Amino acid sequence: MKASDVMTAKVVTISPDSSLSDMIKLMLDHRISGLPVVAADGKLVGIVTEGDCLRRTETGTEVKRSFWRDLVTGSETLAAEYIRSHGRKVSEVMSRDPIVVAPDTALSDVIPLMEKHQIKRVPVVKDGVIVGILSRANLLQALSGLVKDAKVEQSDTKIRADVIAALSSLPWAANEFLNVTVKDGVVDLWGCFTAYRQDEAAIIATENVPGVKKVNNHLSWVDPMSGMVIYSADEKAPLVRSTV
Repeated sequence: MKASDVMTAKVVTISPDSSLSDMIKLMLDHRISGLPVVAADGKLVGIVTEGDCLRRTETGTEVKRSFWRDLVTGSETLAAEYIRSHGRKVSEVMSRDPIVVAPDTALSDVIPLMEKHQIKRVPVVKDGVIVGILSRANLLQALSGLVKDAKVEQSDTKIRADVIAALSSLPWAANEFLNVTVKDGVVDLWGCFTAYRQDEAAIIATENVPGVKKVNNHLSWVDPMSGMVIYSADEKAPLVRSTV
């Protein structure tokens, strides 16, 4: 499946010159949490979300530092924070250079992109012009149809259950962060691990399950203290290991 197969084609957008109050009203009226920002020529120039309104002087939530912390913080950072917390136009609070995908981008490439950048939506762009938006909700809608209509081979169902059981037997593995999908004997491992080489061990445990033909690793190594992604297999080509 491609981005164009599940994206929302009718996109609510806003101009970079629009006021912050207009932006808030538009979000509330349409019950959405983000808006692509489109210039007069139709080109996508940014994206603005509810997260861009968290640090505002009106609510007393702007970034506050001690006098000494201000001294060691770069002037550019301080200026950017001031603009974001005091700005009155969309162009002053929006995120520039947003992550985008093309209409023919495969969903298998979109998902790792959203996970890596921890974003809930991606604009779908063709020749610089937005033609749709793909959100997590769109993906759930697509999944709902597939769950109802797609025929899953019994062998794949058993393989998935056996892989999950094999991973669950590893007491040190962060199994609550892992997900498994299987198609024609090919297993994809999704999610994250929290200690060095847990992903390698998970791959080996999966390879030892009868019926598994190949394992694709999409796992990310996340620091459990900071929540930061230290390594993501999908930053490069996914690690593919064949068992036959």
